[in-house]
Amino acid sequence: MAVGSERKVNITPIEGIRLAAVESQIRYANRLDLVLVEIAPDSTTAGVFTQNAFCAAPVRIARQRVEQCASRYFLINTGNANAGTGPEGELAAMACCDGLAEIARTSSQQILPFSTGVIGESLPFDKILAALPALYETLSADAWESAAQGILTTDTRPKLASASFTANGSQASISGFAKGSGMIRPNMATLLAYVFTDAQIEKPLLEKILDRAVKNSFNRITVDGDTSTNDCCMLVATGKGSLVITDSDSEAATQFQSELNAVFEQLATDLIRDAEGASKFITIEVSEGASEQECLAVAYTVAESPLVKTAFFASDPNWGRILAAIGRAGLSDLDIESVTVALGDTLLVSKGSVDAAYSESAGQAEMDKDEIRVRINLGRGKVSERVWTSDLSSEYVRINADYRS
Repeated sequence: MAVGSERKVNITPIEGIRLAAVESQIRYANRLDLVLVEIAPDSTTAGVFTQNAFCAAPVRIARQRVEQCASRYFLINTGNANAGTGPEGELAAMACCDGLAEIARTSSQQILPFSTGVIGESLPFDKILAALPALYETLSADAWESAAQGILTTDTRPKLASASFTANGSQASISGFAKGSGMIRPNMATLLAYVFTDAQIEKPLLEKILDRAVKNSFNRITVDGDTSTNDCCMLVATGKGSLVITDSDSEAATQFQSELNAVFEQLATDLIRDAEGASKFITIEVSEGASEQECLAVAYTVAESPLVKTAFFASDPNWGRILAAIGRAGLSDLDIESVTVALGDTLLVSKGSVDAAYSESAGQAEMDKDEIRVRINLGRGKVSERVWTSDLSSEYVRINADYRS
């Protein structure tokens, strides 16, 4: 189940990047589950990672290595998160990196491991090691779709995005892929996302650009309010193109940031459209708040309310649930007379109660849509924020009840 038809994406290959995906039967047979990304020498890499205290073994390793040396390979497995596995998990992840390092004739420190899947089970690294030779041999500049397919877990379709543009007379391209359907409320990261550009950008500036892109994309989505143990988002600049960005305030940097933001937003919203059991794509907009913090508090309280989400699933214009969520979001001295709530262009609430012009049929017409826009005006400031979420369906419950079976 997913909201809307699958987008057809023409991916622009990034010079300096090769990819591959194979079946290693980590958890399931006849399924791509092991992905390799090769990064050209002299590329720069930046990453953001989950803030979950129980972060997975590969997250701890990748976070350390990306700061210590230039990355040459990303090794990604699905079917097993290698989280909650203690020292054994770190040894298993490093064994996989060591095995690849021997084949690729590079330092193991230049290989970043990533995992996604079931938490608390030992990583079957012997299966990964056995699959590495074939994985390495099939590296290709054009294997973007198979790589995007190979990182999926409960997703129903791959997520890819690409952009090509000219800045200051120089051509540049950005391409990437991501996965995630459940356990989504990233905190300084996203589930698994890998984005690449041929622009030349030094690491400190690349890190700033990544933080800006993540803030209003992957850090503005939620499916169920759970932050994964394995979240990560990586941005790689190979420097193989003609665009060189050295100043964050330059026109070229501004345009690059805008193009990157669009790619990130596309990938982030694709995750929500394909959220576990989703039948609705919902945008929560909060305006005229006193601060970013309170706007996000309201947006996330509404977006993560089980009562609100089940009403969306039922296409029930039960606006009282939205109102109750706003009221418990923790805003001090909230003047309810100043708050307005609307579904699309239909005003539901004004002056502390149902709007005089509201009709149930108008509310029903909005709730019957696959894509719903909730507009909340707090009437107490000038700050606005936006969060994307999905509904809570019986299919979501089934998927997560059966997840380990």
